[in-house]
This record gives sequence, structure tokens and C-alpha cells, in this order.
Amino acid sequence: MLDTRRALKDGTYPVKLRITYLRQRKYFGTIYSLSEDEFSKTKGEKPKGEYKKLQIAFQAIEQKAIKVIEKLSPFSFALFEKKFLDKAYRDEVFSTYEQHIKILRDEGQAGNASNYESAYYSLIAYTLKQPLTNRKGVTTKEREKRRESLLKNKRPLPFSAVTVDFLKGYEKWMLGRGKTLTTVSMYLRTLKTLFNDVISSGDLDKDLYPFGKRKYQTPASKNVKKALPLADIEKIFHYKTNHNSEEKARDFWIFSYLCNGINMKDIARLKYRQLSTDNITFVRAKTERTSRHDLKTIVAIRTPEVDQIINRWGNKPALDNSYVFPILTEGLSPDMELAKVRQATKTLNKYIKRIASSVGIDKNVTSYTARHSFSTVLKRAGAPIEFISESLGHSNLRTTESYLDSFENDVKKQYTAKLTAFTSNKESE
Repeated sequence: MLDTRRALKDGTYPVKLRITYLRQRKYFGTIYSLSEDEFSKTKGEKPKGEYKKLQIAFQAIEQKAIKVIEKLSPFSFALFEKKFLDKAYRDEVFSTYEQHIKILRDEGQAGNASNYESAYYSLIAYTLKQPLTNRKGVTTKEREKRRESLLKNKRPLPFSAVTVDFLKGYEKWMLGRGKTLTTVSMYLRTLKTLFNDVISSGDLDKDLYPFGKRKYQTPASKNVKKALPLADIEKIFHYKTNHNSEEKARDFWIFSYLCNGINMKDIARLKYRQLSTDNITFVRAKTERTSRHDLKTIVAIRTPEVDQIINRWGNKPALDNSYVFPILTEGLSPDMELAKVRQATKTLNKYIKRIASSVGIDKNVTSYTARHSFSTVLKRAGAPIEFISESLGHSNLRTTESYLDSFENDVKKQYTAKLTAFTSNKESE
């Protein structure tokens, strides 16, 4: 039934399931909202197009309710609500995303929740063939307006509708709008996770799983090497800055490079109690939840350059429970912390790109370049890959190998020359 007691912001009314038992009535919300005219069209004898789909969807909701009721003896509204609502959202992709995002936010995983949210909106945009809600070059207000439009027009997406052809079409659609294979892969990993969840809970037949061999395989993004050669790193070290913002960006980039490629979030979360006379110890925020039973503590050496940066930009006084750098403050919500870290990363990237351009580095230098450069310079210096892997906090060597850049041409030439460095050549000289 259409609950016309109170209109929503867009003028539509929520479609609800009404249950009557012993003259008592209770109403259960659905994901649908329609105008009175639209709802009446779904009730016609021969609805067409979108209204036919809606009629089928409403009938499916009723059938689910009936199946739940048949298994309840005796019936109670409380038990029905628990069984029906838990089951209802697990059959539909967007509802499952919404529930999962809520859980992530409740657990304080703002970054992970943001990733799922981006995937969620991109899939809605694909089903509606509407523009994506890009973050770059768009104000927060504009992005929210686009998202509101997507939510207003959103239609249910059953898991059964996500087929190999659907995923191939999504990939093509994303690439056609300037998105990278990395983004496509990242978004579809969230969808794979949700599929695995609903299958493992028994809410979906495993035969409907569209990923894997002979089905759809998430694209493997091209691993673009991001490391700088030592000569370019030296240019950044010796760059004479023009103002405070440049100096801070240069110093935080150098700090990351010298401290095992530590990323901005972990820099922001550093506290003075993690600093000893010789070392800085930390656990990557990225792995705190995924590897909680085998947390890898990373130990970075405090070099004179690292100490100079701490002295120049660090909070004073240096109390054990104080953050080392003035990026975060105590009491921030996970969402506010994420916003602060993103802004700090954005500012660093803005100025480090300018610095790289000024010293003649023809590469897209970002905060992440420091991490790749740290590992690659160590590799070229002959450090064992096991040492590099431990320094980065990786759980396996394969991940480390993906970080390591290839050698420069002059080094390749030196090694190639060894192939014909025969003894006879030396004797004839």
C-alpha cells in the first residue's frame, strides 16, 4: 500500500507492506517511493514497462512476507520484523551496500565506508545511465546534489540481475567515462565481498556468483612504477622553498621517504610515545583491522633529517599522548579524521608536484611516490627483499615486488656489458 499520510521531500509517498493480525496493523517500509498516480499504474491489470517491473517487485515482497509468516508458529510482529527485514535487504544489492556502509561507519572505518559508498553510487549511476559523482573538480555541495538525484531515481538491483554481461557493461561504461582499471577493480572488489557475504549466509544461491574463472574476472590494473631515481630524490632534498607551504610539503615528503614510506594517515596519527631515541614505531592503519591477529610493527630509523623535520613542524611540548604533527586533534570522529588526512594529502600533493616540476622531474610525483622510492632505492642498493618487505609492513613478498621499480637504463647497460666481459677481451687490451 501507499502511505499517503506524509509526503517525502520529492513529493512521493513511501510504499509499505501492511500486516494485519488479530485486528492489529503494522507497516513495514520498503525501498520504494512513488506518487499516487505511479502507484495506481502498478495496480492495473496490464501495467507496462517500469510499472510492470514494480508490480513484480511488490508481488515478490508479499511472497517473501508470506514465506516468513508460514514459518512462524506462533506469529508475532516482533519476530516477523526481525526475520523479514533481515531477509529483505539481503536480496538486493543497493540495500546490502547501505547496511554494510552503516556497519563500517559504526565500527569507525570511515575510509573503508567511503570506498564502499563510492562504489555504491557508481553502480546506481550505471543502472540509471547518469553522470558519475566525481570527487575531483566538484564542490561538496554539487556532489551531494548529484547523489541526491541518483538516490531519488534509484531502482532496486537484485543480486540475480548482476550477471557477467552486467559486469562487462559496467566496466566498459566506467572506462568510457575516464575511470581507470584500478578504480573499476577497486569498486568491484566491494561488490564481490557483498556477494560472498550473502552467499555464505545462505541468502543467495552460489550458482548466481558472477565472478571467477570462465565468468567475469576483475581487471588487473597496469602497475605503473612510481619510484624516483636517487638523483631526482636529491633534487627534492636540496630544493630551496619559496614559502611555508612548499617547505612543509617537501619536508613531509622527505619524512615519508626516510621513514619506510609511511603514508599521510600514519604520519598524522603518530604520537610522541611512539618515538624512542633511535626509532619510530608504528602499525599501519590500513592493516589494523584486516590483520589484527598478526599485526606487523614497523620500525623506522630516526635520522638527523627526520629529527630536523620533527623539530621544525612538531607539536610543542612533546608529550607522550600528543600527536607529533598538528594534522589531527583529539576527539575527532572517524569521518572528520578522514577529511583532515585527505586535506593534508591534497595539500602535500599540490606543492610536491610544483617542486618536482621546478627541479625538472618529468614524473607525476605524489605522496605515494615517496613510498615506492623508499623501497626501490633500497633494492638498487642491494638490500634483501625480505628486509624491504619487513620495512614496508607487507605480509608477503609478492606485494613488495609490485612496489619495486625496474632499474634505470645506465644500470641495465652496466649489467648487460657483463654478458660479454670475457677474459680474452681483457687480455687483448
